[in-house]
Amino acid sequence: MTAASTSRREHLLLYEPRTEGHHLGWLRFITEDLLSADVRLSLDVDLRPEAKGKIEDHLSDLLPRVKLIPAHDAAGRRHGDGKAGAVAACLRESGADNVFLCALDEIASACWRRATFGFLPPAELRDRMGGIYHRPRFFIAPWWSPNRWLKQTGFHRLVRQKWLRQVLFVDEYLAADLQRQLPGAPVFFLPDPCPAGFHGDARAARQQLGVPEDKLVFLFYGVGYRRKGLHLAVQAMSKLPAAAPAFLLCAGQQNPTGETAQGLEDLVRQNRARLVNRYISAEEEKACFVASDVVLLPYLNHFGTSGILSRAMAAGKPVIVSDEQLLGRLTREQGLGLLFPSGNVAALGECMQKAGRWSPDETARFSAAARAYALRYSREAYRDALLRSLGFPVLSCGQNV
Repeated sequence: MTAASTSRREHLLLYEPRTEGHHLGWLRFITEDLLSADVRLSLDVDLRPEAKGKIEDHLSDLLPRVKLIPAHDAAGRRHGDGKAGAVAACLRESGADNVFLCALDEIASACWRRATFGFLPPAELRDRMGGIYHRPRFFIAPWWSPNRWLKQTGFHRLVRQKWLRQVLFVDEYLAADLQRQLPGAPVFFLPDPCPAGFHGDARAARQQLGVPEDKLVFLFYGVGYRRKGLHLAVQAMSKLPAAAPAFLLCAGQQNPTGETAQGLEDLVRQNRARLVNRYISAEEEKACFVASDVVLLPYLNHFGTSGILSRAMAAGKPVIVSDEQLLGRLTREQGLGLLFPSGNVAALGECMQKAGRWSPDETARFSAAARAYALRYSREAYRDALLRSLGFPVLSCGQNV
C-alpha cells in the first residue's frame, strides 16, 4: 500500500451502486471521513430518480464537495459487466488515482473465482483498488466446497500479486486471524460504527411515530428480506398474551406478504403494532430507535455484523438476537442483550416476555454495556481505521479497537 502523497490531494473514486440497507449510511460515513482528510472525491452512485432522492437525503451537505458519476447508463443498466470491468470503466471515467469499493462484495466472488484460473481483473486496477469486505463467507464456512476453494485460492493469488491496496473486514475476529495467516497483507479491521445523534426524548419520538407511550416497544427495523426474520417477530408477538404491555414497531420497506402480512394487520388492528412500510429518512430512523425499548434482530443465518445492532447500541437499547455467528458472539461476550436459538419462535417470545420483567438494575446493566460498546465502536474509531488503511494521517484520538 502506498501512503497518500503530501504534495497533492489524492483523487479517490468511491464505488457504491446500491442504496438499500446499510449502503447509504456507510457511504455517508466514508465520504464524511475522507473529506475530513482533504481527499478529492468522485462518487459512482445510483442517480436514477428514486435512488437519487435517497442519496440527497443521506449526503445533503456533502454533495457540493464531491463529484457524482452515474452508476447506470440511460437504459438503467450497470456500466460494463457490473463487476471488475465496470469498476475499471468508472475509474477511467472519473480520472481518479484509485478506487475504493464501499462494498467489495460487489465484485469479490467473481474476481476471486476467475483469478484462480488466471483470469485477472483489468490491468488498470492493479494496486489501485481496495474496499470493505462485508460478507466473506468462504473464510469461515465450516465445510469444504469447490466454490470455497476457488474463492480462497483466487483471493490469495490477488493478495500475493499485490492487486489490492487494502481489504477491510468488519469482523474483528476474522481480521485478526487473516493478519496472522497473511503477514504483510493489506488486511485491516473496520468497526461497524455506532453513529451519533441516537439519543433524544422518547415521549416525543413516540408521539411523532404514533406509538403508545405506556407500552414496552420492540423495534424491528430495516428491509423485509426473509432472512431478517420479520415473520419470526410477528409470530412471537402474536403468541404473547393480549394483555402483555408489548408493542411491535416495524419500520422500513418491509413489504410483508402472506401470513406475515396478515399477522401484522391483525396486530395493528388490535393496537399491538405499528407498521411504517416505506423508506425511512435519516431523521426518522433516529426517532425509531429513540422511541423503542428493545431492538429485535431475529436474523436467520446472518453473516457479519449489523448496522441495526450499532444503532441500537448508539441509542443505548438492549437487543434480542439470534444466537448464531458474529452477532451472537458479540451479544454474548459484551452483554448486549438476550439470545435465543435461531428460528425458534417460542424462545423469541420468552425473551420478549423476559424483557418486560427486567428490574431497573438489569436495565441499567444493559445500558452500561451499550455505552461501552458505542465507545469502542465509535465513529471516531471507524474514521481512524479507515484513514489508517488508506495511508492518511489519523485525525482523532478515537479508541483503538
